[in-house]
Amino acid sequence: MTEFTDLLARIPRSHAWTLPRADTAEGQPRLTGIEIECAGLTEAEAAAVVTAEWGGQLDRDTDHDITVRDTDLGDVRVELDIPLRDHAGHVIADKLLDWSRAVVPVEIVTAPLAQHNLHRADRLIVALVKAGAEGSRDGILYGFGLHLNPEVADGTAADILPVVRAYALLEDWLRAIDPVDPARRLLPFVDPWPRGLVDALASGAGWSLDDLARAYGAFCPTRNHGLDLLPLLEHLRPETLRAAVPRDRLKGGRPTYHFRLPEARLGAPDWSLTYEWNRWVLVERVAADPALLDRLAALWGDHRNNLTRLRGDWAATVNAVLAKAAIWT
Repeated sequence: MTEFTDLLARIPRSHAWTLPRADTAEGQPRLTGIEIECAGLTEAEAAAVVTAEWGGQLDRDTDHDITVRDTDLGDVRVELDIPLRDHAGHVIADKLLDWSRAVVPVEIVTAPLAQHNLHRADRLIVALVKAGAEGSRDGILYGFGLHLNPEVADGTAADILPVVRAYALLEDWLRAIDPVDPARRLLPFVDPWPRGLVDALASGAGWSLDDLARAYGAFCPTRNHGLDLLPLLEHLRPETLRAAVPRDRLKGGRPTYHFRLPEARLGAPDWSLTYEWNRWVLVERVAADPALLDRLAALWGDHRNNLTRLRGDWAATVNAVLAKAAIWT
């Protein structure tokens, strides 16, 4: 871990970096939806915190599915993150839902936020903790996460493919520089991309979006990955993706990256949503530097051709390259 300490310290916790492409092709600011998972509060209690911080009125479908409408930052959903909530209102289902709170998180899903409002999401997290919310390190069975959904700048391969390739080449480093709690590693919610997909992406600089959809569908036909591309690819290339992925694994398309952080460390010192946001910005900064991206892709090829190297060695290689890269300011 000591070899990664210097770069870890360069990632701000309290102020958000700006994306290299801050606006969409239409000239509008790129927005980001946020999903916060936690325990320790009921849905009603979490919704009350949202209204205290952001205003709005409660619209209660069931005890387990609440929408806070017309807040300062748009509508916010508060729900128990389990399909069984769709059966709420039945006495047996309600009992099972109540019992599930030991392992199933309450999820708070914001409307897409402008970057200048991300600090308000951090303040919401502080308020949730003060009200009793617990994060992923407060219980051994708490497989909770934080999901960021940054809007794509545009829907072209020229915009999206570099970001996807950058993530593929950085994922091992992102995991090594700030390791996941050992208890979380046993959970299958955010598996790393398989090496075969990284191999293909490292050499796939000229891919089309159809190429990307076919490869991703072949290697990652589930949502349980640190960067889940199924919503984006279903939005952009629905027919190509549906030919590669079973329909029951597709939940609808949207023009965003689905960045699924494996932990939501609510209340932990030196952790914030802003910090996790900045880790995503690093991915896009690498993507915006073609020479740096090509160098990492070439080094990945060397790494894979050297049969004596382990996957963990790749993180050290990336760390050495990024230490000298102009991506930190």
